[in-house]
Amino acid sequence: MRDGTILRADVYRPQTSDPVPVVLMRTQYGKSAAQIQPSRYRPPDWFASHCYLVVVQDVRGIGNSEGTFTEFGNDTHDGYDTVEWAARLPGSNGKVGMYGSSYVGATQWLAAIETPPHLSTIVPANTASDYYDGWTYEGGAYRLGFVEPWAMGTIGLESAEQRADKATADQLGTDLQNITAWLNYRPYKDFPPLQPGNPAVAPWYFDWIRNSVRNDYWKQWSIRDRYPNVRVPVLDIEGWYDAFLAGGVENFTGMVERGGDPQARQNQRLVIGPWDHLGWGRPTSTIAPRLEQLGAVGDSPINELMLAWFDHFLKGQDNGVSGKPRVDYFLMGANRWKSAPNWPLPQTQWKEYYFADSGANSVAGRVGKLVERAPNGPAALDRYVYDPASPAPSIGGHSCCSVGSGPQGPFDQSAVEQRSDVLTYTSDPLTADTEVTGPITVKLWASSTAPDTDFVARLEVVASDGSAVNLNNGIIRAAFRDSLSEPAALVPGQPYAFTIKIWPTSYQFNAGDRIRVAISSSDYPQYAPNPNTGEPFGDSARTQPATQTIYKDAEHPSSVVLPIIPAGNSGSTSFDLEPGS
Repeated sequence: MRDGTILRADVYRPQTSDPVPVVLMRTQYGKSAAQIQPSRYRPPDWFASHCYLVVVQDVRGIGNSEGTFTEFGNDTHDGYDTVEWAARLPGSNGKVGMYGSSYVGATQWLAAIETPPHLSTIVPANTASDYYDGWTYEGGAYRLGFVEPWAMGTIGLESAEQRADKATADQLGTDLQNITAWLNYRPYKDFPPLQPGNPAVAPWYFDWIRNSVRNDYWKQWSIRDRYPNVRVPVLDIEGWYDAFLAGGVENFTGMVERGGDPQARQNQRLVIGPWDHLGWGRPTSTIAPRLEQLGAVGDSPINELMLAWFDHFLKGQDNGVSGKPRVDYFLMGANRWKSAPNWPLPQTQWKEYYFADSGANSVAGRVGKLVERAPNGPAALDRYVYDPASPAPSIGGHSCCSVGSGPQGPFDQSAVEQRSDVLTYTSDPLTADTEVTGPITVKLWASSTAPDTDFVARLEVVASDGSAVNLNNGIIRAAFRDSLSEPAALVPGQPYAFTIKIWPTSYQFNAGDRIRVAISSSDYPQYAPNPNTGEPFGDSARTQPATQTIYKDAEHPSSVVLPIIPAGNSGSTSFDLEPGS
């Protein structure tokens, strides 16, 4: 690297004397794992057998590479230097493509924003657009169930093993076996398994807690702020229940609108399948049962898609993968693939459903309706008490990556919706099949007795058997209602308009199904429970209950806005996502 640090890579060479392109993976999970235990990808020698020179590198401070690991901090300069080094390898034709998922997707974007001259394309999967918003925090809320197990069980453990710190690695392994208890630990600033005195397992973790707003610490690595720097085609692979779905979609739209040159803007492709972060249709995947039931149509063809993409952009083959933006998406409910030219889909019709009284006192008044007509007068207030000491549990969702974070993917929410601190608003049965594909927005009018609190929204399909399956969810930390950078306390008892961004989905509601929005103030451990105290994040273990009020009258019309795709509209077409298509 430019500072003299040595990073080490495995290089897989095809059996040819002709110069060939390079495909590069920069990983923090150990370069040998790419060959020994492939998950989403074929092993590197498979790509080498298709006449690519394949490079799999341990990032700085991981595995066999020198230096000290710090999350995100070295991957811009190191990524640039590695691309340029790889382009000069014996047998290289000078063109470099990158691939990998999750953090290995982040290493691609962080290299691309530095604009290395020999980088020709990237294929990131399951990765974000911003490492504050949608990675470590979401709507201002700390993504507890993802961050702590991930920091302990992968990067913290890898870092300890790289230093040959067996005692620390063994202790982290023990702590991981008790992850459910550790997720309850407060205050976060003192989290024992990653304490700097442990020794220095993950000092960057405590930076994340101290920087609980989107400030300069996070902006230095943000992808969403740097699309004009990226001048390469991108094939982006995401999943409807993935932990970074929203960021992946934003990367596609951001590059189409603001990519660094016309070639980059015109050659963006987004593929979204019925996947969570870990289960990709592989025989060894452990995935949510409802996703497993999809069968082969839901399997990921990422390797074949990636090979066709590389064949075009690195070898110049005329195989039809380029020339215009494209979105391929799996329509759940109908269980088929569809394609469209942009996102949101150009034929989208935005339909607003309003929260209303149920007209009955079922389930202690917690059951409301979704109606198409806006309220034109007063309506009863809906109230519940949110106690951070007893948060509503996570059942499915877009979290990752440990049993401690709760199940990932779609699950029946009926049990959690019997709680007194969860409200539901449900439509009448639909009279026709209805496709909902795109981003979802809940416009919530609410007040709290606390100076800060959370509001969680979840979109569900209610089937004729009464099951209520989550499609996606979102959260807003009340103090962040207007800005992720400058939080502002609530005036207790005063109603505010909150915008909750439910992450995108694609689902065909069948005739007879009902649409439901569930509202609560917690989703644990997917998100850290808001203590309701208004104290600085992570500094205290103190909590207090709060009474939450939801408004749904003419002056304060709470609602959900859904992206409806008209039946038979030519804006998107059905197809089979065949290898190389």
